[in-house]
Amino acid sequence: FFFQAEDGIRDIGVTGVQTCALPISRCRTQRCAPHLVQPLRHQPARPRRTAYLCLKRTATMARAQRSLLLWLGIALVVLLADQFTKLLIIGTFSLGESQPVTSYFNWVRVHNSGAAFSMLSTASGWQRWFFTGVGVLAAGFMLWLLHNHRTQTLFCLALSLVLGGALGNVIDRLLWGHVIDFLDFHWPWLSPLFHEGHFPAFNLADSAITVGAVCLLIDEFLRVRRSRA
Repeated sequence: FFFQAEDGIRDIGVTGVQTCALPISRCRTQRCAPHLVQPLRHQPARPRRTAYLCLKRTATMARAQRSLLLWLGIALVVLLADQFTKLLIIGTFSLGESQPVTSYFNWVRVHNSGAAFSMLSTASGWQRWFFTGVGVLAAGFMLWLLHNHRTQTLFCLALSLVLGGALGNVIDRLLWGHVIDFLDFHWPWLSPLFHEGHFPAFNLADSAITVGAVCLLIDEFLRVRRSRA
């Protein structure tokens, strides 16, 4: 058999398959063997899939990094707010001074050498470094938890609040040797439990720790409920 090519007449009797392997511009027929063309049509999709997985992994890591920065930002806001309010109290009130605001709330300035809500405040002094060390270790552990569970919203929000509050009180103990409390709530029905019905004075750091602890309990309750569903 013969056919007309650009450079003349060629015989494709035995060598026709080889002729069709030439570039398309040099072969005007479509009688090429299917088994030779097939590898050109079925290219492996592995490189494309690998690139897609790489992009997906990069996007996931970027979202996780943004989440971690968000939780650390919340902890920083709590820390700064706590320290700012304490500086205001130091500059406005003398130790032991109180200013009534409502029938059940006073601004005060109290120095607490113990834990939150004045626990162990009457100890001999060892509690300062004990609670400082506990606060530092707890902060490191919470940072590790935030890094490994940064996509769990309620859990990480709770940790951020506790972290900011714990660091705020640690800074107080390092700078002053005690924690500055200034929120004083009192009700007559608390008289059987506290002196003249005054709940132990506290600060924003204690409030953040308490709210964070409540959020942790809620998160654990929801987790158990989901596991049983």
